[in-house]
Amino acid sequence: MQNVHLLIIDPQVDFMDSKGSALPVTGANDDMCRLAGMVRRVGHKLADVHVTMDSHHVVDVAHPGMWENQKGQNPAPFTMITPDDLETGIWRPRNQHCKPPQLGGQTLGQYMLGYTRALAKGGKYPLMVWPEHCLIGTSGHRVQDELMGALVEWERKYFATIDFVTKGTSPYTEHFGALMAEVPMATDPSTGLNTAFLSVLAQADIVAVAGEALSHCVLETVSQIADNIGAEHIKKFHILTDCTSPVPQPPGGPDFPAIAKAWLKKMEGRGMTLTTSGKFLA
Repeated sequence: MQNVHLLIIDPQVDFMDSKGSALPVTGANDDMCRLAGMVRRVGHKLADVHVTMDSHHVVDVAHPGMWENQKGQNPAPFTMITPDDLETGIWRPRNQHCKPPQLGGQTLGQYMLGYTRALAKGGKYPLMVWPEHCLIGTSGHRVQDELMGALVEWERKYFATIDFVTKGTSPYTEHFGALMAEVPMATDPSTGLNTAFLSVLAQADIVAVAGEALSHCVLETVSQIADNIGAEHIKKFHILTDCTSPVPQPPGGPDFPAIAKAWLKKMEGRGMTLTTSGKFLA
């Protein structure tokens, strides 16, 4: 019998296109309902289910409360902050002269300038300020209801346990990918490469991938896996294209849907399978 895993990336309420969601992704609710149906259909074939959980504090590098302009005003959501913005004083971190112990003696201002430069040097998205989302302990942090119902049924029926993987708790670095932060911090092991999780995925024969958002946390998680797991394992991954959607393009910002579409073709070119919830293990 094949060792089949399901990897669900950030299927949380704050990403659903529902009233009250903090950072809605168009199509996300339907994505998760289709995924719930697939879990019920193929649950007897699943050896393990992994669910990553975006988990943030109010003060976070990508939340408005981290930043201010010269008037002390916080940036609006979807504001991009570049190294030039910091150098010219358009934006600065609040309490920029403080020295949190996690920053190794740097002031917050010095660290954030280096951080935004590291994003640019690494070919990452520029730092974007998002609405406060997936705050630990809030209703927006929980798994979408229909999917959670299917997962609980799976646990009960098959005497199994969901593997929940937390990411994003450091306020000093973005953490789109479940394997490591955008800019890992030597002082915080939770931001470095999660080799234990990578090892678990490498033992699977097939890994189906779904979740939100395709342009960000799905893209980065799967890219990190592909870059670190070894070429012989890449062909194991099946991306469920009807169970994931991209962040819409913000005004003046990157075309996230186009980026996601091009990335899917890239992953297919590296050996991954693009499929749907209805076709997977049919």
